[in-house]
Amino acid sequence: MDLQNTILGKLLAGNTAPILETGELVEGKVISIQGTQVFVDLHPNGTGIIYGKEYLTARDMIRGLNAGDTIKAKIVELENKDGYIELSLKEAKQALAWGEAEDALKSGTTLEIIVKEANKGGLMLDWNGISGFLPASQLNAEHYPRVESGNKDDIVNQLKKLVGQKLSVTVLSVNPKEGKLIFSEKGERAGTREKAVPAKYSVGDILECEVTGIVDFGIFLKLEAGVEGLVHISEMDWSLVENPRALYKVGDTVKAKIIEIKDGKISFSIKTLTENPWTTVEGKYKVSDKVNGVVIKHNKHGALVSIEQGVAGLVHISEFESEKDLKSKLGLGQSYDFTITTFEPKEQKLTLSFNG
Repeated sequence: MDLQNTILGKLLAGNTAPILETGELVEGKVISIQGTQVFVDLHPNGTGIIYGKEYLTARDMIRGLNAGDTIKAKIVELENKDGYIELSLKEAKQALAWGEAEDALKSGTTLEIIVKEANKGGLMLDWNGISGFLPASQLNAEHYPRVESGNKDDIVNQLKKLVGQKLSVTVLSVNPKEGKLIFSEKGERAGTREKAVPAKYSVGDILECEVTGIVDFGIFLKLEAGVEGLVHISEMDWSLVENPRALYKVGDTVKAKIIEIKDGKISFSIKTLTENPWTTVEGKYKVSDKVNGVVIKHNKHGALVSIEQGVAGLVHISEFESEKDLKSKLGLGQSYDFTITTFEPKEQKLTLSFNG
């Protein structure tokens, strides 16, 4: 063993080099490549070595190396039996890639990445050796699978058509510890989409348009050839809408109002063309009133109950022993008697207590 090369030897010699840690990224020059071993000068901390499984996993990168090249590597062992600092090129590459992903997230940098695979949830992308995920909900309108039936197999088949294509995406979330890298295609190529929206369209315009696509979160309307807008599910009706396909089908003609033009996207509203039901119930009800309502939805907070078309409030789950108890006592589609506990129509807020 070369004592001068070891950490102990350096300490005995009074070497004041910064203390290294396992997992740290270091930079050094390749001293030599001998068989299946790469020696790296990590002055003033000694000599690093890439060998064994670390050599095998990085052999494609090592083929392009020569003595004198500067490389970045990750420390996997501070001092092996021969006194060398064991290094990993592959882990360093991944660490650098995660760092670049975090930089891309902060800067909002647009990345061009080829789609590798598709599954029922979205698309798999490979970026700098990291496997990332692009959820279907984060696809642009032109790439979102417009499957009228909502069948999952049909959705996957539509997504598979994107495999091999290059998409412009941004980083939505980075979690190196869990190995999760999430992308979004929404908002990309905004400049080109903005040019596609003719200046003749303005916020406030009321138009009759053809339904060209139906998705879980709304419907797409065609303004003219090459120009579409979205009616989000929350803008379809004052009442709760859970399935747009129950209300519309492709080919329907719909009257809608443009409520936003932003980043080349047109957003429509259908419900704003009708009176807000909350304005008609002001003064009609008050706290402590007994009312009859229909259960229209269960969620983690309780049960959503409609007392009039478009006017609904929450019965909190705390009134029940458990979620199972709530569902057994308040069946979907069933009507029951309730007491109003909060009523603020201007804020569209209503809470109820079950009179069971």
